Amino acid sequence: MPDSAETGQTCFRAALDATSRLWDDSGAAKPAQGRPALAGRKLEDYNRGMSLRRREFLAGGTLAIFSRATLAAEPVFRPEDFGALGNGIANDTSAFRRLAAEVNRRGGGVIALRPERTYVVGSQLPAGERWRPAPILEFSNLGMPLVVRGNGARLVAQAGLRFGTFDPRSGKRVDHALPYLDQSDLAFPYRAMIFVRDCRAAVQIRDLELDGNLAELRIGGRFGDTGWQVPATGLLLTGNRGVEIVGNVYTHDHGQDGAMFIGDAARAGRGTVTKLVSRRNGRQGLSITGGRGYDLVDCEFSQSARGRVSSAPAAGVDIEAESTPIEDVRFTRCSFVDNAACGLVADSGDSRNLRFADCRFVGTTSWSAWPNKPGCRFSGCTFVGSVVHAFPDPDPSRAAQFLRCTFTDDPSLSPTRKVYTGGGPIVNLAQSENVLFDQCTFRLVASGLLPWSWKATYRDCRMTQRAATSANPKGRYLGRTTIQGTVDLYGSMIQGTVVLNGRQVPRGALGVPPW
Repeated sequence: MPDSAETGQTCFRAALDATSRLWDDSGAAKPAQGRPALAGRKLEDYNRGMSLRRREFLAGGTLAIFSRATLAAEPVFRPEDFGALGNGIANDTSAFRRLAAEVNRRGGGVIALRPERTYVVGSQLPAGERWRPAPILEFSNLGMPLVVRGNGARLVAQAGLRFGTFDPRSGKRVDHALPYLDQSDLAFPYRAMIFVRDCRAAVQIRDLELDGNLAELRIGGRFGDTGWQVPATGLLLTGNRGVEIVGNVYTHDHGQDGAMFIGDAARAGRGTVTKLVSRRNGRQGLSITGGRGYDLVDCEFSQSARGRVSSAPAAGVDIEAESTPIEDVRFTRCSFVDNAACGLVADSGDSRNLRFADCRFVGTTSWSAWPNKPGCRFSGCTFVGSVVHAFPDPDPSRAAQFLRCTFTDDPSLSPTRKVYTGGGPIVNLAQSENVLFDQCTFRLVASGLLPWSWKATYRDCRMTQRAATSANPKGRYLGRTTIQGTVDLYGSMIQGTVVLNGRQVPRGALGVPPW
């Protein structure tokens, strides 16, 4: 007989198989096969998704991962059995702490929240004990599967909890010059509402709302190197070695991140994240700081750092290797919209092989995407607003590639009607060797310009620009590309057919020796 951990791992494979069908054996995205591409969605459809009601979101389909037989064999824990009321008024932190302690003691189990209930959580020690927070749902070193069934319930942070730096005697906010790293006057409401670490078996979390209630917290002085680098994350998964499944989770208004994943480099399973919606968090919608093998499907990361506090990078998603290298991360039909800084940033640490299929990036006040890591691949994606620092490399297999993507400055595709163009080019490539644009459409209808590049590769592209300022989409041209607008192609290599404003450009090197 297999043990419980092995059984739990086996029961996850169906969901992983379904996700893997979106990609071919080489890691490239498969064609949409009838699925509607996000690039063609109307703005009203997108706005309807942005304003969906909580009940409609949480009523969405659940992940049927564990069989009934498996679940029947595991202990089931309910917060009400440990004293929780779930009435949206009483603070249920102690009950959740006792529940988590029992799950840790038993080595795993199923947690079932009451449908549609609101549980108020989060408490801090008095000022003399430096406002340290009580844990809420923290699990570690579990040997059996862990399941959290939210059933549409909501965890909301207690109003009035402190976040930032405060004078230990008077309790008043104190502001320090940054960087400031002395934790003696630091307060935070929780490290994470749900914190799962160093578990050996499968983990599943689904159908739940995690509300950081940032608007009702007591905000103190800044901390860290910039902004409020203070703990307060919705969902934190770190060091787990089994399969991780997150489904139908709405995490928002946290002081730090909506979610954070720090994968164990040696883990056997993948992470599958479906319908994770992360909005208005102080730093990131999602931070991935280590690990390999994540599949994110139908997720949204929007409006980061748009609330009462903000901290860099202020991105929708930040892929920043710290503990272990990051590789093999796949996003399918995900949205990165209206974040204070980049929709996606991948620039720091040892990261590689990131895949994006049918995704939507909308930059309103900063870059839509910053993919400065080897092996970034985008297929069928839409970029509203400028892309910067797409990774170049002498080896074409390592350079960034864009296949069947659309780049535009069309304000009708932005929820705020604002589009960030970074001073001009819709793609701004300081270095661009072997960055590939294959069957891409560049549609500039406002003040944006066609790409600034030097040795990029363009194959079978369509480019239009309304602005009179000259653009510089210089590079190697293959296949057939049409360009309408004011451009300077000096230094380009025309190896295919280029039609510029109705006239064919002569083949060969334009004004420079062949390269």
